Amino acid sequence: MTDIFVSAVIPASVARVWGVIRDFNAMPAWHPLIAESRIETGAPADQIGCVRDFTLTDGSRLREQLLSLSDSEHSFSYSILESELPLRDYVAGVRLRPITDADATYAAWWARFTCPPEREQELIDLVSQQVFQAGFDALKSRFA
Repeated sequence: MTDIFVSAVIPASVARVWGVIRDFNAMPAWHPLIAESRIETGAPADQIGCVRDFTLTDGSRLREQLLSLSDSEHSFSYSILESELPLRDYVAGVRLRPITDADATYAAWWARFTCPPEREQELIDLVSQQVFQAGFDALKSRFA
């Protein structure tokens, strides 16, 4: 099992950051890697169990399911249902916490998955840098 953890400080309040990332279907609006996204069956984007079907800018397609969402904890978790990448048993989550003396947000994004051993470092780099870090960098720029 591979574990990844990436964190960042976003220069905005938890309420502002949560307002952007809470919508499970809104990633194309803030993440540079996501080209388009839709929630299957017309379900609400905050409904536990809803499935988002999305396409990356390179044309790859993924399907993910929302596992949990907490407005009080400013957190959500999700799993990959279908991916062209060999990420198996993939579960990930995001949690925000206030930095009270700076009106900023501490953001943490984690994932756990299995993959072929010969591709482990490649997939760690992809998830940690191209997905998690790129998302945090985009949020920092948005609120700078």
